[in-house]
Amino acid sequence: MLRSRCVYHFCLLLTGQLLCSWAVPISVDKTKVSPPEEKVPEPPQSVDTGLHYDRYLREVIDFLEKDQHFREKLHNTDMEDIKQGKLAKELDFVSHHVRTKLDELKRQEVSRLRTLIKAKQDLEGGNDKAVDHQALLKQFEYLNHMNPHTFEVEDLDRLIKSATNDLENYDKERHEEFKRYEMMKEHERREHLKTLDEEGRKKEEEHYEEMKKKHADHPKINHPGSQDQLKEVWEEADGLDPEDFNPKTFFNLHDTNGDGFFDDQELEALFTKELEKIYDPTNEEDDMVEMEEERLRMREHVMNEVDTNKDRLVSLEEFMVATKKKEFLEPDSWETLEQNQAYTEEELREFEEHLAREEKNLNEKAVDLQKQREELERQQEQLNAQKLELQQAVEQMERLKLQKVEPPAEDKGIDGENALPAAPDNNQILLPGQQQDTPTNL
Repeated sequence: MLRSRCVYHFCLLLTGQLLCSWAVPISVDKTKVSPPEEKVPEPPQSVDTGLHYDRYLREVIDFLEKDQHFREKLHNTDMEDIKQGKLAKELDFVSHHVRTKLDELKRQEVSRLRTLIKAKQDLEGGNDKAVDHQALLKQFEYLNHMNPHTFEVEDLDRLIKSATNDLENYDKERHEEFKRYEMMKEHERREHLKTLDEEGRKKEEEHYEEMKKKHADHPKINHPGSQDQLKEVWEEADGLDPEDFNPKTFFNLHDTNGDGFFDDQELEALFTKELEKIYDPTNEEDDMVEMEEERLRMREHVMNEVDTNKDRLVSLEEFMVATKKKEFLEPDSWETLEQNQAYTEEELREFEEHLAREEKNLNEKAVDLQKQREELERQQEQLNAQKLELQQAVEQMERLKLQKVEPPAEDKGIDGENALPAAPDNNQILLPGQQQDTPTNL
């Protein structure tokens, strides 16, 4: 199930969990039933709101619920006062232990955000840049970034307002996301057709029309929240006689957590039978993403019709009032998604133009990156060549050093001077002008 099934569970305080911790009693005949012992029901199990600060939100809620004073004030504060921040002022009166724990939770959250900011900067290649955490923390409006150490009244006020606003906008964002999904699916289908020859396109179009026809061929869909729709659940899911249908009993049967309200999860569970008429995960023609969008549309419709105080919950009183209306007894037919295309041709054209621009930008970046890569490879080749030349020069010098031979030493005398030539043999005395081998006549 998509996360939209549990989003508004927190919407009463800090988007709902706090206020849901007190059950609204079901009307009973006190003359016939002994009053039960007063008990504080356990709060419903925490669910993921889908917010990026969901864990911080739930931890703050959990600790505030432990303070008796805060719980009592919460019980006597209406939804509008909560949204306007009046309840946040009661933070000054909670116990020291709770305040200390809230301080710790805030410091942990600020540390988490700083880590995320640093990680994002690293991914974007900004390792050499100084990080201005104070400036970047401004984007997180659910806490007071100017005081990262203690949890104050302003922090609780910001958390309430941010969570309420974010969750109220969730359905709108979800619809936009679904519209983009549908347009991308159609865009890819049309692009695929362009790759086929005429015969292939014809076969593909025929198959597409056949799948659309098969998907649209389903039993009648009851109007969500109508008597017919609830009676069908009463009979097929609950196994009860439709002639015995009783709205109050039905409400009690399907208020699964017993808190006296239908939340979004409990409401959406009522539409399962209707959705099974349209969607089958084993069928090629049925898209499960579209099924979840249909579930969301049904839940939104019932909330808009029945939730009169707009707290994103349906109380027993609101439910009983709705069962008296003409829309409940004689509803209009329900138009499913295939009867309400999520986008217009103009929106699809703009979407495809946007995709084309993005593709062009990506291609330009790819070309730039390729040029940078080629330049880096060229520089690397130059460095490798220089390195090789240097290595060859060093090797040549080593060879010269090893092969270098000193010139032969000359004979020297005792005193180190060059020795005289040896005296001629046979005591011959050479006269001036005579050669050594010429004999002298006596």
